[in-house]
Amino acid sequence: MGKRLKNINAENDFSKSYSLEEAVDIAIKSSTTKFNETIDICINLNIDPKNGEQNVRGKVKLPKSLGKNVKVCVFASDDKQQEAKDAGADIVGSDELVEKVENGFVDFDKCISTPDMMSKVGKLGKVLGPRNLMPNPKLGSVTNDLKQAVEDAKAGELEFKNNDTLVQAGIAKSDFEKNDVMSNIKFFYETISKERPTGIKGDFVKKVSISPTMGPGISINLNSFGV
Repeated sequence: MGKRLKNINAENDFSKSYSLEEAVDIAIKSSTTKFNETIDICINLNIDPKNGEQNVRGKVKLPKSLGKNVKVCVFASDDKQQEAKDAGADIVGSDELVEKVENGFVDFDKCISTPDMMSKVGKLGKVLGPRNLMPNPKLGSVTNDLKQAVEDAKAGELEFKNNDTLVQAGIAKSDFEKNDVMSNIKFFYETISKERPTGIKGDFVKKVSISPTMGPGISINLNSFGV
């Protein structure tokens, strides 16, 4: 553990919750590695993940983006590939691309498919599923409107879904201005809060914490969101 991180651990009590502003300050200061760390958010929800009607999933455009160049992969038949390329897709292909991904190629951040390719792309579930990369019509990533889908992905559109009772996502970069990190966190929190399923008794959001890639988890006092 580096000296700076030791000092941060000594200065802060990670067993208590902090205001949103305090938590962001600590997260940024805790980013001590040489690379630009991602600040992650983890929201613990009062849901029953075994009840399909209580699962939470969707997509959101963060107000301050994600702070990175999003690499987009598109599965499309020959007549749609130029549209994807013109929109800025980084990787475009059909059968040969399916085979490449089936063999383990996953060097991309977002995955889009035209509907006619899904009979083949659907077989890639074991590769794409665990990485949350599987195209999904409900999230707009199975579509013939490749221009819009690619542009949305490039703009930093973030997909989310619960894993058990948790929703986790990379929310910002450690070199963001503090107010920009706070804006993304508040926007994401408010988005998840609006996804409250029917039938939930009591508070929907139980706990929110943030952490840099290589740093400690910092709990946020829910009252500091002011919503």
